[in-house]
Amino acid sequence: MEIALFQPDIAGNVGTTLRTAACFGVPAHIIEPCGFPFSDSALKRAGMDYAVRANVRRHADWSDFQSWAAAAGHRLVLLTTAGATPLPDFDFSSADVLLLGAESSGVPPHVHDAAAARVAIPMQAGFRSLNVAVAAGIALAEALRQTKGFPA
Repeated sequence: MEIALFQPDIAGNVGTTLRTAACFGVPAHIIEPCGFPFSDSALKRAGMDYAVRANVRRHADWSDFQSWAAAAGHRLVLLTTAGATPLPDFDFSSADVLLLGAESSGVPPHVHDAAAARVAIPMQAGFRSLNVAVAAGIALAEALRQTKGFPA
């Protein structure tokens, strides 16, 4: 299981997501460009010392990330408010990469179309979306539960 953030806008959400990834031993990917200066010092402020302990791979752009994912045999699972499958109904695989879009704009249509699956976290009516770091944690917990991937 891995997490990927597509062109994230908010350093604090990246730091929180990297902290979550580090705590669960899950690799994380940042698909650039970011909406903030990406640096170890910025991440340390946002994610404390956990963020710098995360297994992070940076990708220059979507094409670079997509090439990596295809070569590694990963399935891209997009978390989206326009998801076709509710999170509790989706069957995760340990080779999945949970892909989350930018806080301000999600992902563009070509990224949406490239995902092998689109999953939505069910919410009460009248709410637009969850914070991206919260959504990453919820989806990761369900994926790890299903695949028995929680650390021992």
